Amino acid sequence: MKKNITILFLSVSFLNYAQTKKDSIQFDAQKQQNAAQRILSGNFASQVTISGYGEINYNQPEGKNGELNVTRMVLLVGYNFDERTQFVSEIEYEDTGDEISIEQAFLNYNVANNISLRGGLMIVPMGIINEYHEPTTFNGVNRPLVDRFIVPSTWREIGAGVTGRFNNLSLGYQAYIFNGFRSVDKDTIGFLNGANGLRGGRQKGIKSTIDNPNLSLKFDYYGIPGLRLGLSSYFGRTQADDEIEDLDGADVGISMVGFDARYTKDRFAARGEFIYTSLTDTEEYNTLTGNDLGSAMLGWYTEASYNLLPMDKRQKLFAFARYSEYNTQLQTDGSLAKNPAFDRNDLTFGLSYHIAQGVVVKGDYQIFDNDVDNSDSTKQLNFGLGFWF
Repeated sequence: MKKNITILFLSVSFLNYAQTKKDSIQFDAQKQQNAAQRILSGNFASQVTISGYGEINYNQPEGKNGELNVTRMVLLVGYNFDERTQFVSEIEYEDTGDEISIEQAFLNYNVANNISLRGGLMIVPMGIINEYHEPTTFNGVNRPLVDRFIVPSTWREIGAGVTGRFNNLSLGYQAYIFNGFRSVDKDTIGFLNGANGLRGGRQKGIKSTIDNPNLSLKFDYYGIPGLRLGLSSYFGRTQADDEIEDLDGADVGISMVGFDARYTKDRFAARGEFIYTSLTDTEEYNTLTGNDLGSAMLGWYTEASYNLLPMDKRQKLFAFARYSEYNTQLQTDGSLAKNPAFDRNDLTFGLSYHIAQGVVVKGDYQIFDNDVDNSDSTKQLNFGLGFWF
């Protein structure tokens, strides 16, 4: 009993010491920050900072039982060692597999003004959602499916690199060397396929194997008021276990490029994303594993939203619509025929009601379709609660 009281006292003391200062959730595309950037921005007085976000959702597919779900709960803890050296961590409970995992854990060292070195487990900067996935930063109860099947968010790997800004050019940059996707294990079981693309190959910093370092680059331009443009790239090869890395098809080459845009003007906002991935050696990979991985994937979406409340109101009510297309078998090699079920699209429209800074209530309706002849579209109604503090 005495031990439990001591632990409780230490926990309460830590929370009192570590609580972050309140920070505005920005809707301006140029000023918006993600959770890690808020910790690194130096807006908090304490050496130790704590933050978190989460989502609780209800999904109702047409003609089926609905599902209630604590989709994710995330705790972020940062530490300022001195004015140059910082640590950021993100610990996540996610509904997939009921697992607790580390989403980020990296050190940041400010070499000079607007130049930092980073190392550890970090988000791969590709597209919008992979970096800005807190529930108050995007419309819709569920994340766009382009950022599941084409950019497998939340995509993070262990690596090191440099990040900074050229203020005179209104240009930000990130450049990292990462370990890559895992393609196959020692029993030649493949993790990459036509249905989910590269998603199954994420190593997430868990006993990650590496034999081919991968390069990740991103540039952000913010020189036009209200507009933010991103250009991303990722090049390298997948990783295979030592026992089979010399087999034909054990690894595949990856070249991924992406373009994203965000724009805000008064009560209007828009965003879009385009991602293309080219894969090599997929015929050999499919022969080795029996999988159906395509040799090219493509995904894009466009979204517009409008705040229905006056600009001077504290609360925001966004009506939005988003159209997406994503194909994990845009091209195939060898005798593998394209599966039209993997050529998918969806239309999502609904409301995002920001009742306070950091709290959002969402509702939307989705229509899903694919390229299969005479297939019926499926529909789903969603409601969700999201928060970020």
